Formats: sequence, C-alpha cells, structure tokens
Amino acid sequence: MNHLLDVRDLAKYFPVRGGLLNRKTADFRAVDGVSFALQEGKTLGLVGESGSGKTTIGKCVLRLMEPSAGQILYDGGDITHLKQRDLRRLRSEIQMIYQAPAASLNGRMTVGQIIGEPLWIHESLKGDAARARVLELMNVVGLKDEHYYRYPHEFSGGQQQRIGIARALAVQPRLIVLDEPTSALDVSVQAQILNLLQDLQDQFDLTYLFISHDLGVVRYMCDEVALLYLGKIVEVAATEVIFESPKHPYTQALISAIPEPDPDLQREEIIIRGDLSHSFPQRGCPFAPRCHAEKLATCETVPPPLLEVKSAHQVACHLHPPMPRLEPA
Repeated sequence: MNHLLDVRDLAKYFPVRGGLLNRKTADFRAVDGVSFALQEGKTLGLVGESGSGKTTIGKCVLRLMEPSAGQILYDGGDITHLKQRDLRRLRSEIQMIYQAPAASLNGRMTVGQIIGEPLWIHESLKGDAARARVLELMNVVGLKDEHYYRYPHEFSGGQQQRIGIARALAVQPRLIVLDEPTSALDVSVQAQILNLLQDLQDQFDLTYLFISHDLGVVRYMCDEVALLYLGKIVEVAATEVIFESPKHPYTQALISAIPEPDPDLQREEIIIRGDLSHSFPQRGCPFAPRCHAEKLATCETVPPPLLEVKSAHQVACHLHPPMPRLEPA
C-alpha cells in the first residue's frame, strides 16, 4: 500500500508563561503523539471539537509550524526538519485550502493575479502562457473568463472558495490539506464545493487531508476518519465502520448528535457533560471526566494507547481490549 503521507508520533507544544518575569511554567499540548497514514488518491478526515488540534496538525504537515516532536514522511522522505530552500520545492507538492475564503485572498489583487502568483513563484511562468494557464484553471473550477480582472470582494463566498481552489491547483500538487473548506458557506453552496472537490480529486488524482467538525460532510467526502480529542487520536477506521460501529464513547456521542432525516429513525442522543479541558498535566484518559460510559479504575489513572480492536479499526479506550495477536505456529 502506497502511503503518500505518514505521520508518526507528531507533537506540538506551546509554552505557557506566567509570573513577573514571564517565565515558562508549563507546556500547552496542542498535539500529543498523533500517528496516521494517508494512502495516495484517498481522503482522510480529521474530526474533533474546536481546540482538538486539527488545524495544528494540518499546519505541521505543511511545515507552516515546526513540530515539537515526531516525524512527518511525505512520499517516503522525511520532511520534518527541511530547510527553507527545500521547503520551497515542497510547496508545489502540498497545498492548502482555507476555512475563510475571503480572508485567504489578497483583496488588492485580481483573480488572475491571485491564481497566477504561484505559477510565477514556482514555475517562473509569465505573460500569455501564465494567462492561458490561469484561464484554464478558472474554467476547471467553474469560473468564467470575464472574472479574470475582478477583485475578490466582487464574488460570493462560494466563488471566492473556487478562486482559492484554483490557486491551490495551479502548481499541480499531489496532496491538499483542506481546513474546514465549507464551514463558512451556505448549505446549498457547500454541496457544490464538495462535489467540485470530489471531481477534481478524480480528475487530477489528488490526495486530501480533510479537516472538519461536520460529520455529515466527513461521511460524504472521506475514505477514512480519525477522531481527535485534546490533541490525541481516540479512534480511526474506515468511514462506514466509524459511522456504523463506533467504539469510543466520544465518537458515539458525536454520531448520536447527527440529525436523521427520517423521524422514525431518530437515535437517542448522548449528551457530553462538562467543558473541553486543557488542564495539565493530564492523568488517565483525557475523555474520562466527560465520559458517559461506565468507567474502569484505569480510566482515571492510565492513558489508553491507540490499539487495534478489530481489523483496521483502532481505538484508544480501556473499555475495548485490543485484538488478540496470533502466535506463529
């Protein structure tokens, strides 16, 4: 199996400072020992509440943030500590589509300039050749030729996101990190953008790391899902396995909150009590203070490792023992 992206024990800590001299007093563990692999041409969804570390992981993969620990392998090569010159070459391989399209576009540049800038930076493409390439990209994402000289503020949110998508495609990337790409859009426009992203994935053989808190969108877009809680992965499996047979209490609670279109199929909602707490140091399972399940003594004292409980289904929960390993004869 060809893994385009392989993240191993990734951690990102931010110093917490205080006192008269503003000295470091602790580490804020935004991401704490996260591992996952993404197969080429597939989509992995990173799901969790605000503050769970989703965007931080995306920025570390893009090397917009320096990881505190761990390894990031891209196409078999270690990119964890690449120097600036090598990072520039990597930028054409890995691109990002942002949550707020209006904020991600330079309001002083025209659409043609925004989409054409990566071509000039990475390929030194200018003049008529660059214009022809930009117009081609605009048509691919559903924009018209007449939009070339317009500015971002003249477009709707959905059209602005199409501009951002065209800019990401300009350098022909293999991996795209999508950070909540439809959360700022109306529902009807969301569907259009999601369908466009799927079409582009098929057309250009793209690989997506899809960051979202919307489980409905994740189920539609992703081949595999990883659930994050306080910077740790608590469950990972194929999308349909997660939705049909969730194991971790946190996953069960999130899925129970998804509204069913058929009133006769309404499931009982599991209420997560309490607030998301980043208190440190953490002892035991980070979800234990909010867990609705009947807890074990180890839940409060021993952090659960992420282990395989079924084939290709990993869970970090003491309530689900790992799948027994067969000893060779």
